[in-house]
Amino acid sequence: MPAGVPWPSYLKMFTASLLAMFAGSQVVHRYYLPDLTIPEIPPKPGELKTELLGLKERQHKPQTSQQIQMILFYCAIHIDFIISSD
Repeated sequence: MPAGVPWPSYLKMFTASLLAMFAGSQVVHRYYLPDLTIPEIPPKPGELKTELLGLKERQHKPQTSQQIQMILFYCAIHIDFIISSD
């Protein structure tokens, strides 16, 4: 059969690949939340503005420099502890 693989094995792999592809596309579709509506009047060239609809809801507030300094401080303490324990 195809590439010397028996038909039952070939069909199992084909089915698994097809299901994985469908599952992956569903995950991407749910993550990006595309706007699938078709406008009545198509926009003029240059007027089309696209954005990720779910992105605004998921954005985290940026970390302040003080938070970043504390994270680096704790990392330095842990690294120093690991080095000194050897």
